[in-house]
Parts: sequence; C-alpha cells; structure tokens
Amino acid sequence: MVREAARSEIDRLAELWFDVWHQSHARLSPPDLVRLRTRENFRDRLQAVLPDIRVVGPRDAPVGFCALKGDELYQLFVSPQAQGSGVAARLIADAETRLAERGVEIAWLTCAIGNDRAARFYEKSGWRRSGTIVNMAETSEGPYPVEIWRYEKRLAS
Repeated sequence: MVREAARSEIDRLAELWFDVWHQSHARLSPPDLVRLRTRENFRDRLQAVLPDIRVVGPRDAPVGFCALKGDELYQLFVSPQAQGSGVAARLIADAETRLAERGVEIAWLTCAIGNDRAARFYEKSGWRRSGTIVNMAETSEGPYPVEIWRYEKRLAS
C-alpha cells in the first residue's frame, strides 16, 4: 500500500536513498558530485519535500519512496530487497495519479545516463526519453550541473 511518509521516517528514507544512490549512481556520476551525496544531503532534500513524499512499507521501515516537485517525478528509489516486487510500479502509478490530479499534462523525470535498469523500467511504465539535458543537481555547495536523460509522460486529465 502506498501511503504518505511520516516525519519520523526521514532518517530511514535518507539511509535508503543514500545506499541505493551510491549503489546505482556513484559509478555514473562525477567524483565531485559523489562526494557531495552524503546522508545529510539526502536528509535535507527529503525534509524540503516531505509533504510530497509517498512510501511503501511498514511505518518507520519503508522499502521505497517517491517524491514529487512541481510537475516532476523528482525521486523514485526502492531498496534492493524490494526491487522486482512491484513496489516501484505502485509508487510510479501513485505519482502519476497525483501529478494528474494537480493538472499536470506532461510530467517529467530525470535518469542518470547509463542507468539502463531504471531507463527500462521507465520505458516499460510508458515514459519516453525526450533527450539529454543538463540538470542542476541540488547539493550542500549549491547547484551542480549534471548531464542526464530526461523522460516525459503525457498524463490523462
């Protein structure tokens, strides 16, 4: 079941995000960005979007989360133990519903170049790669330019 994230889950979510990001993105990212991707960085970013975070898993032990920001599916991360279990599919479907309810016609998300597993999942979920862009990643030292794949999906209104 997809539910709202609780404030008490921020530390657990930051840990999950840190672990999965470093397993899946560190090898694809510039060393300077990897250095800036600390638990505290993830925690601060989660705090800023807490009202827009939804999770799957027991209270205080979520196994996946999805965060929205404007018309963007901002973050989607699932623990290795829950990958392949349908958690990501439930989270992305929930995110698409919430975005459509906000009146978003074309939603977008970013994907690290070379993150082929995520890219296949997005494409299987009906998202299409619209191109490569420079995204300004949020860091404790300010925006950091990163070239990424941009995906878009037209939502039913």
